[in-house]
Amino acid sequence: MRDRSARRRSRTVAAILTAVSLLGTAALTGCDVGGDGTTKEAAAGKRRPPAPVWDRTPESVAAVGDSITRGFDACSVLADCPEVSWATGTDSEVRSLAVRLLGESKVAERSWNHAETGARIAQLPEQMASAAKEKPDLVTVMIGANDACRDSAELMTPVADFRASFEASMRQLRAAAPKAQVYVSSVPDLKRLWSTGRGNALGKQIWKLGICQSMLGDADDMSARAVARRTSVQERVVAYNDVLQKVCAKDRRCRYDGGAVFDYRFTGKQLSQWDWFHPGRNGQARLAEIAYRNVTSARPPA
Repeated sequence: MRDRSARRRSRTVAAILTAVSLLGTAALTGCDVGGDGTTKEAAAGKRRPPAPVWDRTPESVAAVGDSITRGFDACSVLADCPEVSWATGTDSEVRSLAVRLLGESKVAERSWNHAETGARIAQLPEQMASAAKEKPDLVTVMIGANDACRDSAELMTPVADFRASFEASMRQLRAAAPKAQVYVSSVPDLKRLWSTGRGNALGKQIWKLGICQSMLGDADDMSARAVARRTSVQERVVAYNDVLQKVCAKDRRCRYDGGAVFDYRFTGKQLSQWDWFHPGRNGQARLAEIAYRNVTSARPPA
């Protein structure tokens, strides 16, 4: 009798020790078990957002944006020249993004340029709606320079409005073309363009016609007030680029250029001989190179 009782106590103690051991192991590994038999870690994994999707070989391209994408002042004074557009142009010197991706024979049929000279971000939703109708594999976006380039720094588009318009543009695209990829270029460094172009006397005369007065007005004025004005424009461009990056990051089929265009050190060789501000053929070719490199990269720009 005493032996059986001792054996029962021994088995009970062993069971308790085993249970304690198992609980200790679970605590150490942090694997709490849920009601459905899965761990919290696994359940959290189920809630992770889908990984970004990016096709490096799109078969059609639509472009939206402003005068840069229209090739303004690249061929003749104060005129568009879409054939040299970095995004969809056909010029053999430029070798646009569309040419590099699709080949020369397919550009006319498989690319569309909906950019407008003078456009600001407020016009982008309408352009996006037009681009979406083409059902493109890829939409390129270059916008924002005209939001900073106003008659005065006080007239620049507020950052909150810039964000609202870009978000509306993405919604417009997604409503009609949910699987279209979007490549977003950063806004160029306008202060660097001023610094480079101000060394050309003809260019400065063209600037007086009204090109980007918030940055280019009184180009040789180095007073504290003028410096502060240019700095405020520069800071606004940086803020616009931050918006482009953050809004794009929320869309798994959107890729921002990582500031590549803003960081590019344009020289006089890349600027229009007509206004020393917009990209000329050489500058358009450099933009095409940057875009192609980023669109075809296995990883998004840092």
